[in-house]
Amino acid sequence: MNRSQINEILRQGDAFIRSFGYVMPPFAYLSPDEMKSGDNEMLKSRRMGWDITDYGQGKFDELGLFLFTVRNGDEADLKSGRGMLYAEKIMISRRDQLSPMHKHFLKAEDIINRGGGTLVIELFAPAPDGSIDREADVVVPVDGQMRRLKAGGKLMLKPGESVTLLPGVWHAFWGEGGDVLIGEVSTVNDDLNDNEFEMPIGRFSTITEDVDPVHLLVSDYDRWL
Repeated sequence: MNRSQINEILRQGDAFIRSFGYVMPPFAYLSPDEMKSGDNEMLKSRRMGWDITDYGQGKFDELGLFLFTVRNGDEADLKSGRGMLYAEKIMISRRDQLSPMHKHFLKAEDIINRGGGTLVIELFAPAPDGSIDREADVVVPVDGQMRRLKAGGKLMLKPGESVTLLPGVWHAFWGEGGDVLIGEVSTVNDDLNDNEFEMPIGRFSTITEDVDPVHLLVSDYDRWL
């Protein structure tokens, strides 16, 4: 992706989020220089902030996701079982924009439709070896009520509805009928190590620096800070 494209996606995404009355935290608007000069080690080490991904495929409108990690615990706390064990994200899934089939090894997450179109989530249960089970039903809690779907069933979440996905459950999602504002509440988030994709793709984008960044992405931190 070109940096100019990322800058524009950030501007559009921020406006979309604000249109639903969600106010971003102040650190969302730090410039690259402010990120470098301030006491921002916690933001860097926990990878809090902006995340625009096309999964390295160069077709963001078809295959991509807009994310912002608002808060994130520490993996050491998760291992000890006490401390800050949780994370929160706000995301945008554009209409018909696929977030490809994947699972998490450790993270349990609530995925919440915060507004916009319908959020469609395709679901598979894990096989005993962790791969996709294309035969077994998958059972997930939807707003406190258990829902059973056939393998590959599509869960349709209207604004205000949510689903809980436990580690190992395979899922892909996209917006239907419009762009969707998504909330995620989860255990500690580790996007470097806690994703397995069905497709041979990467988690982050390859960026061509055609202009200066307006804000850094979490994938920029190791290189820029």
